[in-house]
Amino acid sequence: MTEHHGTIESHPLGQDEAQNTFPPSAEFRAQANVNDPSVYWRAAEDPEAYWAKRASELRWTKPFTEILDWSNPPFAKWFADGELNVAANCLDRHIAEGIGDRVAIHFEGEPGDTRTLTYAELTHEVKRAANMLTSLGVEAGDRVAIYMPMIPEAVISMLAVARLGAAHSVVFGGFSADSLRARIDDAEAELVITADGGYRKGRVSALKPTVDDALALRGGGSTVKNVLVVQRTGNDVTMQEGRDLWWHEEVVAYDDQHEAKGFPAENPLFILYTSGTTGKPKGILHTSGGYLTQVTATHRDIFDLKPETDVYWCTADIGWITGHSYVVYGPLANGATQVIYEGTPETPDWGRWWSIIQKYGVTIFYTAPTAIRACMKVGRQVPEQYDLSSIRVLGSVGEPINPEAWRWYHEVIGGEKAPIVDTWWQTETGAIMISPLPGLTSLKPGSAQSPQPGIDVSIVDEKGRRVDRGQGGLLTIRRPWPSMVRTIWGDPDRFVDTYWSQVDGQYFAGDGARVDEDGDIWLMGRVDDVMNVSGHRLSTTEIESALVDHVAVAESAVVGADDETTGQAVVAFVILKSQQQIITADEAEAELKKHVATQIGAIARPRQVFVVNELPKTRSGKIMRRLLKDAAEGREIGDVTTLADTSVMQIISDRVRSEKGL
Repeated sequence: MTEHHGTIESHPLGQDEAQNTFPPSAEFRAQANVNDPSVYWRAAEDPEAYWAKRASELRWTKPFTEILDWSNPPFAKWFADGELNVAANCLDRHIAEGIGDRVAIHFEGEPGDTRTLTYAELTHEVKRAANMLTSLGVEAGDRVAIYMPMIPEAVISMLAVARLGAAHSVVFGGFSADSLRARIDDAEAELVITADGGYRKGRVSALKPTVDDALALRGGGSTVKNVLVVQRTGNDVTMQEGRDLWWHEEVVAYDDQHEAKGFPAENPLFILYTSGTTGKPKGILHTSGGYLTQVTATHRDIFDLKPETDVYWCTADIGWITGHSYVVYGPLANGATQVIYEGTPETPDWGRWWSIIQKYGVTIFYTAPTAIRACMKVGRQVPEQYDLSSIRVLGSVGEPINPEAWRWYHEVIGGEKAPIVDTWWQTETGAIMISPLPGLTSLKPGSAQSPQPGIDVSIVDEKGRRVDRGQGGLLTIRRPWPSMVRTIWGDPDRFVDTYWSQVDGQYFAGDGARVDEDGDIWLMGRVDDVMNVSGHRLSTTEIESALVDHVAVAESAVVGADDETTGQAVVAFVILKSQQQIITADEAEAELKKHVATQIGAIARPRQVFVVNELPKTRSGKIMRRLLKDAAEGREIGDVTTLADTSVMQIISDRVRSEKGL
């Protein structure tokens, strides 16, 4: 963990936060799952009793009598003497409750192919897959690597592994052979489940060849005994005899007779490697009972889920924690009907998402600010061609949502009626930690607002002291929570050092935040992304928000670049809205420098503003600010293999170098 000195100063966002609020309508509040504000103080009074009550909503094969064991901090155990089967909570119990005919998954492939799976059909497929995995030697405690496109078999694979008490390690399908191999080796996976390929931007994205390359690295020796391959695209792949097996050829040999056994609540459920790591991958370990308790509770409460009538869609890939918690485990444990889409939002055109919402009558939509800003850039005339009136709740995840994007999302996608739940959480937290509750909270554009009931969040200085309202600091969590990371796989010392050593006795994973005068929380991004300009601490997130608040700007990314005079200087990269005719690219630099100075103050005025057509993003939509910093400081650009479009950085780098005369 990087050392940080001084506090993070607070700067206004150019609007009166306290006045710019959106209370829930009387109609929404009346029907909301959570509409009694006493839930907060009751949970704070006895958080263990609160979480025990939420855990009791699951089906346990052996009821728990212990709630929290915190005798060896920071290594928590929740509901440790209880036993349950995670997959059975997502499937079998719904069959027993008579809702097997309810649709579990509406699958939409990028080419336009569709599949619908009811809970009964999904259960049938998972049981057959579990029998197939058993025949391949998978048993409780083993690890299985999953490297898949967003197709039903990806969800089936995760649930089948969980059903057997094994742990899955899902690796995002955009990662390279090197990254995949590092994760296979670290988890010591014995089986890889993959597909011949997936569809992305109208083309086949090959997956099996990457698995072959990964397993051939380092002399070829690995812990992997078999590779199961789902046939998705029909592209030619090499099948190694004795190792590789076609899913469709193997699974037909197995029936759906499979009893789900209970496993201890602390049985490992999955290892998920955090993105952007250098050196040895950092495997975040989540276990079963506490994790399922919190993702189920937060999914129901925060999205106001009505499983009998809602159609829910989270656009995340299963390769990320959002896909684990709010595509697979939370929604299915709650008996939700959901949409899963394989491709990208612009294929074949930018109307694709909105056509899917219209087609399936999506009522709850959960996506990332990056995607929202990309849609803003194209213009509101695209979503306005579709009927989005079914939407009743919107969600945001992945990074702080800037107020301008919040307002566009609310107005254009939500029809000015759907509340937006702006959620803060991490791979390590497992489930949402800070978010409005849509039936209770007066929403503020850009603020994540309040910790969830039973969650103890604090904003502190570097010595662990709470900061005053109106001030910024480090976002910490003071008490254990059910879905928390249990350790870093195979490296407990690194777990302690990474998350628990900087602020004594409190969990800290690198995010800065500030508390406004009402006590609401505003995320400021990674503390590493806080710049020190002439001794002043400035948040890149707030400068980015100020830039996007300009009517001509669709998206922005800000970095701190070395500067002989000020220590660090603000360098901004912006994308202008495609339809705007307010300023030209040539006029933008002077105009936007002035705009930031007006919004935040002269100290935040960018040294340079570069107008670009695209920003460097990973395939999950994360902006790679590290590469922009390389460009701003005139260095050679680092590794670009994880970018969705590797040419973007070369164009930006050439542009910066030409302006600097390099």
